[in-house]
Amino acid sequence: MAATRRRTRSGVTTVTDVFGLSHKESGSGDGVNPVQPVRHEQVVFCSDERSGLYAIIAIYSTALGPGLGGTRFYPYESEQAALADVLNLSRAMAYKNALAGLDHGGGKAVIIGDPSTDKSEALLRAYGRFVQSLGGRYYTACDVGTYSEDMDVVARECSYVTGRTPAHGGAGDSSILTAFGVFQGMRAAADHMYGTSSLSGRRVGVEGVGKVGRRLVDHLIADDAEVVVCDVDERAVEWVRQRHPAVEVVPDAATLAASDIDVYAPCALGGALDDETVPRLKAKIICGGANNQLAHPGVEKQLAERGVLYAPDYVVNSGGVIQVADEIGGFDMERARARAAMIFDTTRRIFRSAEEEGVPPAVAADRLAERRMSEIGRLRGIWLRR
Repeated sequence: MAATRRRTRSGVTTVTDVFGLSHKESGSGDGVNPVQPVRHEQVVFCSDERSGLYAIIAIYSTALGPGLGGTRFYPYESEQAALADVLNLSRAMAYKNALAGLDHGGGKAVIIGDPSTDKSEALLRAYGRFVQSLGGRYYTACDVGTYSEDMDVVARECSYVTGRTPAHGGAGDSSILTAFGVFQGMRAAADHMYGTSSLSGRRVGVEGVGKVGRRLVDHLIADDAEVVVCDVDERAVEWVRQRHPAVEVVPDAATLAASDIDVYAPCALGGALDDETVPRLKAKIICGGANNQLAHPGVEKQLAERGVLYAPDYVVNSGGVIQVADEIGGFDMERARARAAMIFDTTRRIFRSAEEEGVPPAVAADRLAERRMSEIGRLRGIWLRR
């Protein structure tokens, strides 16, 4: 089955790939950057009946180096849903790793199942053997449904694992640098919008105060910002309230988005910025830790038209992948933190490029990522004796 191409009413060109899945084409499609169809280098289906393992590993690009991305353990409704997720996530990792300045391409894996009932030593070790079989083309790490302790088990069968526990030489909780990076991106957005990188006196709404969100609140309070939060988990809200009594709590995400806030920080599920939410926003800056914040292509244009400055999610939340990438060569927190601090400069560069090119920041970020993958990736053509 050949790939087919279709242009939607909104002007977004999509490709239906050999799997029958539709994807937005990369590039702007406006003649500035040539539009290239989305194609993955490799997709591997992994099955071990005895352990119950059924996984899919997708490598989008190795132009910059071996693919790097986490393993998501999730009870997908269908194989097709799992495949769509892993293809989209692996592509996103390629762009994230490129703009994080890493020598890694984009990869991701999904394990189909309920981690609370299906996860076992045998399953994780079987999965590790499949990752090992790729010969280093893909490094795995934690994601939704998997933890550092799980990576320790996977590593008993595989050399290409990161995000492990400190007891096994790992970096531990990657939310530390994820939150730090989001804060750096937010400072860059404030500098672009207000002329100062300080959040002092600004009212910031944080949707989702899990591991990343609550650490972001710590940074904001330390910078003397006013903070409003919400979360579906009352325990998470109570943890923040106990730590920071001055933090205001609102009942839900819809209330938070419509609140009188200067900055909106989605740190929960993806798709927070949709056709219903965007018109209600009062915030002039959006910068958060959640992945895939834009519900569909075209939302970035809606935000720009409303004068809302959007810090691309995969740029500002890259602190976590910076942390696990550093672990591969022997983890050093100071070195990893220094690289994560560069998210401030990268975000400012994206805002400048967006203004110069007359495009939304999300488009400018994609262009910069694609440029790095092209310029550095072509160096593989210079032959070196191994």
